[in-house]
Amino acid sequence: MDDIRGTAFGSAPVPLSVLDLVTVGSGYTANTALRTSVEIAKLAERRGFTRHWVAEHHSMPGVASSSPAVILAHLAAHTDRIRLGSGGVMLPNHAPLVIAEQFGTLEALAPGRIDLGLGRAPGTDGATAAALRRTDPLNEGAMGSPLLERSREPGEEFPQQLAELTRFLDDDFPDGHPYAKIHAVPGPVQGPTGRPPIWLLGSSGFSARLAGVLGLPFAFAHHFSAANTVPALDLYRESFRPSAVLDTPYALIGVSALAADTEEEARRQTLTNALSMVRLRTGRPGLVPTPEEAAAYSFSPLEREFVDGWLANVVSGTAEQVRDGLDALQKRTGADELMLTANAHGPQARLRSYELIADAYGARGA
Repeated sequence: MDDIRGTAFGSAPVPLSVLDLVTVGSGYTANTALRTSVEIAKLAERRGFTRHWVAEHHSMPGVASSSPAVILAHLAAHTDRIRLGSGGVMLPNHAPLVIAEQFGTLEALAPGRIDLGLGRAPGTDGATAAALRRTDPLNEGAMGSPLLERSREPGEEFPQQLAELTRFLDDDFPDGHPYAKIHAVPGPVQGPTGRPPIWLLGSSGFSARLAGVLGLPFAFAHHFSAANTVPALDLYRESFRPSAVLDTPYALIGVSALAADTEEEARRQTLTNALSMVRLRTGRPGLVPTPEEAAAYSFSPLEREFVDGWLANVVSGTAEQVRDGLDALQKRTGADELMLTANAHGPQARLRSYELIADAYGARGA
């Protein structure tokens, strides 16, 4: 396995990985959720998953992943081989120098095991984004230039933020640049060092095209933007230009996947996530509800329509059903890697899902 391409285990058609939202269920605490993340990372490493990424979200009671770099440092201390990364860090929320220093520190702690996945949205609502000290207008739908130059679209500064971050990571600002004498540490100024590969994340065509133009690996959020998956991957491949990082495109997709011992139990657990999403989309975010609470909830016709659409893109059921669903999804999209997020109410349901999926593909334990 190189820094980007993973290795498929057992009979899996492509490498499988983990996307961790560090979910907090009703009756549990953030401490429980974070301890569960450690257990999932250890399980994933033991069973042959390629990487374990943590997503940045803010002001959401049902997740505890507001600080990916902190969580990744903790996961690095409890694992030895699995790649760890951000899925992703929301670049507009942070100064590029801060991200370069955080991930330079992670690379020093776990050399050769860190991925830096970057998103261009704030990962939260507008008010929370303002509280994060964003000074530019929120304009998440802008389609500015895909090149590393100042965008002409108001508020769409992601390409130049990315360029600045890359230069801090490589310590190669040109002479005369205002930042030429500023060094991200840990980093190259201290001597030869590795550097985390950058991945671009997206749920539309903007980052797909940018990743292709720059020759970077691309991660698409199929788990909440399934209708855009194939068009975005096609755009990425069509736009791809070989680079020092990749000679051919490499794209993974995030997939909501939950396996359980019975189809009924899988259905009960996936409904908890669907109710969480209903509440989030209607301005009522909270802890992940219990299966009993989700089963008893009276969905309005509009909410039921949303839930049916949401669940249609969740791969769930018994281990064999999930395996077949993942195989079909990979064949349909041509994804080079599947990154699975198991969103359920309790820790054991999440752990059991990854174990069952590994079993279904015949992954050997270490």
